[in-house]
Amino acid sequence: MSNETNNEFSVALNNYFKALGTLAQQLVELVNVVIKTAGSLIEPLGKTASELVCNTSTNVTKVFQGSAPAIAPKK
Repeated sequence: MSNETNNEFSVALNNYFKALGTLAQQLVELVNVVIKTAGSLIEPLGKTASELVCNTSTNVTKVFQGSAPAIAPKK
């Protein structure tokens, strides 16, 4: 009887650690997928943002260059 109890306890403990290991492995895989997804999203967003800043500054410069003669005092 004592041997059966020890065997059942060993099986239960083994199943517990197996489940814990599986959960830990899935967590690592999930973090890995999140990191890869974030990396693939950040790169295009950064490129788009830098292009937007560059285009905006170019347009502002053109506006100032076009309006400068109108603002400058006439001789």
